[in-house]
Amino acid sequence: MTIKACVLHKQNDLRIDEVALADLGANDVLVAMTHGGICGSDMHYYQDGGFGPVRVTDPIILGHEVSGIVEAVGAEVGNLIIGDRVAVSPSQPCFECDYCQRNEFQHCAKMRFMGSARTIPHVQGGFRTKMVTGKGQCFKVNNATSLANAACSEPLAVCLHAAAQTGPLAGKAVLVTGAGPIGSLCAAVAKLQGAQSVVVTDLFDFTLNVAVKMGATKTINIGAQPEGIAEHIAEHGPFDIVFECSAAEPAILSAIIAVRPRGTIVQVGVTGSISLPINAIVGKEINFRGTHRFHPEFEQAVGLIDRGVIDVTPIITQTYPMKDAVEAFRTAKNREKAVKVQLKLDSVS
Repeated sequence: MTIKACVLHKQNDLRIDEVALADLGANDVLVAMTHGGICGSDMHYYQDGGFGPVRVTDPIILGHEVSGIVEAVGAEVGNLIIGDRVAVSPSQPCFECDYCQRNEFQHCAKMRFMGSARTIPHVQGGFRTKMVTGKGQCFKVNNATSLANAACSEPLAVCLHAAAQTGPLAGKAVLVTGAGPIGSLCAAVAKLQGAQSVVVTDLFDFTLNVAVKMGATKTINIGAQPEGIAEHIAEHGPFDIVFECSAAEPAILSAIIAVRPRGTIVQVGVTGSISLPINAIVGKEINFRGTHRFHPEFEQAVGLIDRGVIDVTPIITQTYPMKDAVEAFRTAKNREKAVKVQLKLDSVS
């Protein structure tokens, strides 16, 4: 049996292809896919053919923010039935290596992450009409929960893992640089965890307006107000925590200036080599933390969305049928009018 999938053959060469559907194993689930969110890594693969040393060398099905409906289950699957609505986790650690044994699953030495070109052969992703996956990748949501929202479990899990790098956020002054999907979701997590204030910066009013709906207490358009952060600090003092979500060098430098001595910067956005003022990091005793993916946080994210604790609806700004994937990727590039663009994976004709 073949199904349709959104396949990147090389840089700027995205096609809807017929691909083979894998056989259903005893512990597998066949999911009829419904929604898939376009992530920054998908954009890098499409626009640039990869990022850093990670390059697309063979055709790859993109997508790792996905959801759908269970269509069939293997003989040994006891926790899911046909008709269940699920968010599908892309994180597939081995559970056996040293990192997994230390519960550091996001650093699994044999990680297979859906839609990733980090390994050769590449790990195929979820932008397809049907997908066979392990039962452990599927997390149920209620009938009242939108499957579009369920597909946002993956980026929310990224933000929950980022927040876990900071210690308690309750009562803290938080700065979020970059109001894309991750920035807005970091604002939502900070608000949920009791931050006293959540200031979000970006270059575009459109994205900043979405951040307000997600929990920002104040926004600063740093293009229109280049002194906005400095003015805020002069009135309210420096920030305890910064989530740097833009990966832009000027934003990282501003984060180092904005955070208080012994404060924490969590670098969420990914970029290449940049110049950093090490003296400032040392002199202020800044806790500069990286954050990478997630694992247990995926289930937490599904629960928060399913119970309506975090409403991700505002970040979903456009939805396209899978047949219009190229147009969807072009829209996702335009940050003046898009935050999270999704594909409707069961719309292929």
